[in-house]
Amino acid sequence: MKFLKIGLASIVASSALFAGTYNVDTSHSNIGFKVKHLMISNVSGKFDKFNGNFEYDEKTKTLKSLNGEASVASINTEDEKRDAHLKSADFFDLANNPTLTFKLDKVDGDTAYGKLTIRGITKDVKLDFENNGIAVDPWGNTRVALELTGKINRKDFGLNWNKALETGGVLVDETVKLNIEVEGILAK
Repeated sequence: MKFLKIGLASIVASSALFAGTYNVDTSHSNIGFKVKHLMISNVSGKFDKFNGNFEYDEKTKTLKSLNGEASVASINTEDEKRDAHLKSADFFDLANNPTLTFKLDKVDGDTAYGKLTIRGITKDVKLDFENNGIAVDPWGNTRVALELTGKINRKDFGLNWNKALETGGVLVDETVKLNIEVEGILAK
């Protein structure tokens, strides 16, 4: 029995040696979104300031955890007037909700489940997950790249503002497409 306990402890300890905490490299990552405008074209945007970390098991190639935060003040759609409107109480309400957050619950195959918080409202979300692999850069840093994509309904998070069009439809679609590309560096 003693040898069985020692053997199990060794297995658990050796698998922990392959897991590591990675800090998001913001210069090689992107938190982007797309939403229909006038029901005919897309407006794209991103958050320029964000941070996060994740735990990744190199041996099993498994994402164990992921936590991220983006600054609402850094929203960037390449149009200052639109960005100011998005920061207002009509949308993200920057004055009362300076950040949005994501916390991973689990990954099951090609699907990631987590909690997204926008405007202080937290909802469960399901996103497509892609593990792009692991590499060592020329400076000896171990890196992992991941992608999360999917759709959310902005009204679920209190982003309700809109204008009806004379021809039918609305100015801004309710569906927002998310595209999150993350590259992390193994913390030392």
